[in-house]
Amino acid sequence: MEKKIRVLVVDDSMLFRKVLIDSLSKHNDIEVVGYAVDAFDAKAKIPVLRPDVVTLDVEMPRLNGIAFLKQLIPQHPVPVVVVSSLNINVFEALSAGAVDFVRKPDMTKQNTVDAFLKDLAGKVRIASKAIVHQPKPREVVRPAAPSPLNSAKLKSMVIAIGASTGGTEATLTVLKDLPPDTPGIVVVQHMPEGFTKMYAERLDRLCAMRVKEAKSGDAIVRGQVLIAPGGELQTKVVRQGSGFAVTCLPGDKVSGHRPSVDVLFTSVAETVGKNSVGIIMTGMGRDGADGLLKMKKSGAFTIGQDKESCIVYGMPMVAQNIGAVEVQASCDNIAGVLRRHLVKIQ
Repeated sequence: MEKKIRVLVVDDSMLFRKVLIDSLSKHNDIEVVGYAVDAFDAKAKIPVLRPDVVTLDVEMPRLNGIAFLKQLIPQHPVPVVVVSSLNINVFEALSAGAVDFVRKPDMTKQNTVDAFLKDLAGKVRIASKAIVHQPKPREVVRPAAPSPLNSAKLKSMVIAIGASTGGTEATLTVLKDLPPDTPGIVVVQHMPEGFTKMYAERLDRLCAMRVKEAKSGDAIVRGQVLIAPGGELQTKVVRQGSGFAVTCLPGDKVSGHRPSVDVLFTSVAETVGKNSVGIIMTGMGRDGADGLLKMKKSGAFTIGQDKESCIVYGMPMVAQNIGAVEVQASCDNIAGVLRRHLVKIQ
């Protein structure tokens, strides 16, 4: 019999705590081994109960979830799924070492509660397979990276990045090391509607390149990163005059996701071809692997994140196994691999 995933629920609301415990306990592969009413209670129980995953409320009395994470992860690197309302604290939590997050539902609407509980169980399963890395200190100013990328040939290049669990911090690690006139980048990060805009705003504050949430018709230009919007839309790269742009239009889920990395990568393979770069990063499942293989076959340069630096070595592993990855590199080295490729081809 397969070992159950041991979960500790940390939430100060007795009602919400009961909802989480009752729901998670219904799954045959999940066992709720206990609960904590605040961060101090959790700190005492984690070494004793040794959970595989912790679900953590961000807004708690005495010590909030962010401060708790900063203390917890260095001592007990347990995978944490943050349960939070729609606010910037989610990204602070991910930066502090949380593996993933789920948005708190409107408790008066049963359909949103049901969707939340299903999503939470899925995130707990993914988190149970995650490797927790110690968070790194982040610069709070834009880097002034020198750039050797002067060739006009790079003007029409498109760089596509795809990531899922663990990808918010991994993508930041790559982007913050790129110079301000790097060719245009399009990113699909699996994330709910609303959070992608906040994520883009956060990246824009920390990176030399400009970063914004993509809107249909946005041109792909040097020095700018477009983040595919979460929600009901699929993001593709299309030709626009002598250059390229994105479309963000309603579409079915592909490879289980919307936006889908496979959709983005396939559109780049078909539209841009050899004058493109595909980068697949940490995440569960296989979204993006087939699309990256299409990019490689079209002549694109492809990079996969290595196992050691991934939070979840799923998407990059499948891409590596099917021969879609030309160069494998750690999260910290991907930007360097990309820069060297751009210098070589210009």
